[in-house]
Amino acid sequence: MEKIVVQQDLCDGCLDCEQACFGLHGSSRINIREVEDSYYPILCQQCADAPCVTICPTESMEQDGVDSDKCIACGLCMMVCPFGAVKIENKIAQKCNRCRDREDGPACIKACSKRAISLLDIDQLKIKKQNEFLEKMAGINKKPKSNSFINLITSNTRANRKD
Repeated sequence: MEKIVVQQDLCDGCLDCEQACFGLHGSSRINIREVEDSYYPILCQQCADAPCVTICPTESMEQDGVDSDKCIACGLCMMVCPFGAVKIENKIAQKCNRCRDREDGPACIKACSKRAISLLDIDQLKIKKQNEFLEKMAGINKKPKSNSFINLITSNTRANRKD
């Protein structure tokens, strides 16, 4: 599954991502908040067991978006979202859908001049990290021990030691 990931340390609070999202959807589905001179993005995390999907009485809430034809703007989804990423605007629930209808990807990523926002395939990232760990554990890419004089002495000492 792909997720929008924001590197908070690169975000300078320019709000270009919010403006691009607003221009595309009529409301911004990403919000940048400033806390003690740092900027934090708030956007839908497309939860696997999304509480907003579970609680929706009209089944208009989906993991990666909202069916605006079914939404009655009851606000239950907004109340249960652990990230505060769902909001009600123009009598319809709004949350990030990763611009799934755009061929060139999410508008917020294109608009970010600092390249703080990216779209990552979480499953591929997990596999990459697992492979790196397994290589490390198996000794792949490990530097071979040198046959130096010191190494020879210490290995002979260990062999002759009586425990």
